[in-house]
Parts: sequence; structure tokens; C-alpha cells
Amino acid sequence: MGISFSVLSSGSTGNATIVRNEDTTLLIDAGLSARRIDELLKERDMMGEEIDGILVTHEHSDHIKGLGAVARKYNLPIYANEKTWEAMSKSLGKIAEENRIVLESHEVKDFGTLRVEPFEISHDAAAPVGYCFYDGDEKLGVATDLGYVSDKVKKALDGSDVLVLEANHDIEMLRMGRYPWNTKRRILGDMGHLSNNSAGEALSELLTGDTKRAYLAHLSLDHNMMDLAKMTVRDTMEDRGCFFKDSEFKLCDTYYDRSTPWDKVGD
Repeated sequence: MGISFSVLSSGSTGNATIVRNEDTTLLIDAGLSARRIDELLKERDMMGEEIDGILVTHEHSDHIKGLGAVARKYNLPIYANEKTWEAMSKSLGKIAEENRIVLESHEVKDFGTLRVEPFEISHDAAAPVGYCFYDGDEKLGVATDLGYVSDKVKKALDGSDVLVLEANHDIEMLRMGRYPWNTKRRILGDMGHLSNNSAGEALSELLTGDTKRAYLAHLSLDHNMMDLAKMTVRDTMEDRGCFFKDSEFKLCDTYYDRSTPWDKVGD
């Protein structure tokens, strides 16, 4: 079967992604209500009872809003590093002690035949992480909510067959937008969010013969549009010498209000 995944929701209104293989199903973040997550799972012909655990990237509300409720409803273990647990515990309500599991950055954990490896990213949270998933020769890399793509992040994502990478904002739209300057400076900074241009620069370095698709994620509703993000990323990649055909590599959409179709990483 290999790895399959669906980005259930992506953006500042809430984030959740489902990743599975033949024997394990994991949810990355639960930034929407438990009811909404159930609705999005239903879109993908799934039920919450099929989930084996929840991986947390960081403690911001758009990533943990429904975490406590989902974990209690389905009696699920939650995996996060110690600093993230400290930052989010008060927001979750009561969590059974056996479901509070520490998974530190760079600590590899096998969930049956699905291997998970968290890695550190740069964001204004306690100890934010991205995740890589492995099954045999297949690799899925997921990195959103990061101010820049460091060499360590590039190393972690290197060799991914499919990537889910943040393309949060168009720089000029953000600069001209209604946010106060302090907020704009935060988003533009190294502890903020990845711009379309920065996503294109990162993908130009990460693109290998093995990389089939990249999903552009966590788009700002106020300061980005999917068509603009894809155009800017593509133009940036081509300016840096990456010329590709859609049959060889595709840029794919994510949505804040609906889930993406199942994607089989090996296909």
C-alpha cells in the first residue's frame, strides 16, 4: 500500500493532515473542532476510530484547537516534544496520562511499518517541528509554519517523493495589507511564515529526480491566492534553473475549507 495522505485543512483557520500506510493511521495536528475534523475525515471515507495517534507540530491554536477533544473522543495518544507539551497542556483540558507521549525532535519512532522522524523548524513557538514519513523507499516531507528553510530543514526534507511545504504569503500583498506593522514584521521574519518566493527558492534546491509533487500549504486568506502562489513558486524555481514539465513534477493545491484527495506517495 505504501504511504497515502490527505491535507484535511490548511491555513490560519485550522490545520490537520492525515497520513497512513497499510497498518498505521496518524493525524498531524488538530487545529479545528472535533466535529469539523470528523466531517473532513468523512470526505475521505474515514472515521476517527481509524486513527492510531496524533502528532503535534507546535502549540498555536490553529494547530491544536480540537486536539484535546479529538484525543478524548477517540482515546488517542498525543505525540509532542517536551517544550510543546509544556506550552499547550493548559489548552487541552484533561488528557489521560498514558496518552501524553513525549517525542523529541530528531527522535525516530516506528509506528508499525510507518517510520516518523520529526525535525526542528524556525517559528515563534516553543519548539516547533516538521515531520518526515518513511515506508520502504517512500518518503513524505511535511513542513509548514517556518520563517525560513534552514540547511537542517533542507537536509531533513532531502529525497522526499512528495512535499507539503508552506507558501503562506505574497510579500507585496502582505506589505500593502491591513495588518499592523509589528504583525507584518513577525510574519516576514525568520520566526514567521514562508513566502511564495522563499518556498520557490527552497523547492529549487529540494527538487530531485525522485520528487514528484509539492503541495503548497498554509496560504494566508488575506495575503495570498493559490494561483498566485503557484505562479510565483514556479517562476522562482525557473529563475533558479529548475525547468520541469507537469508530467515530471507538479505543484498541488491545499484548501482551508475542504480536504485534498488521497495522494499515494509512490505513484
